[in-house]
Amino acid sequence: MSEYRLIGYENRLLNREDFNNDKVDAGDIGAGHTVTAIYEITLTGDNADQIDPLRYAPSSNQPALETNELAFIKLRYKLPNKDASTSNLVKYSIEQSSIKTNASQSSNDFKFSAAVAAFGQKLRGGDYLMNQFNYQQILFLAKQGKGSDANGYRGEFIQLVKLASSLEE
Repeated sequence: MSEYRLIGYENRLLNREDFNNDKVDAGDIGAGHTVTAIYEITLTGDNADQIDPLRYAPSSNQPALETNELAFIKLRYKLPNKDASTSNLVKYSIEQSSIKTNASQSSNDFKFSAAVAAFGQKLRGGDYLMNQFNYQQILFLAKQGKGSDANGYRGEFIQLVKLASSLEE
């Protein structure tokens, strides 16, 4: 991977040196709640980098070892009790073999969350959307990922995309 970008959560970016500091808050998630973080990545060799490499930093385009590892995720958490003051660290490796080459191979949750991210990017001006991704493509992806939708939230989102699309016409 040559570069990555966190989509959304810009107001929660954390300096590298603060990751291990339990006194610095990067965003709390309550017990029993979930958050989805979506990263846009550029694979090494794709020649699609949007950011110029740093002049004096070691090249990140050259992997140190031959590996199947695409990314390495570290997450810190505290147990949900008032006395917890020290965080715990969990680490996950994401392998290149997990890449799906077509959205149809992805889960409904992935398709839907990608549609939500694309919608947010579109509302912000769409500077980073691939191939001028439009409302109809966002709508198609959201419908593909709607799934069972027990509470109707995904259906409401689809209606919101339709409304935004009609305002652009």
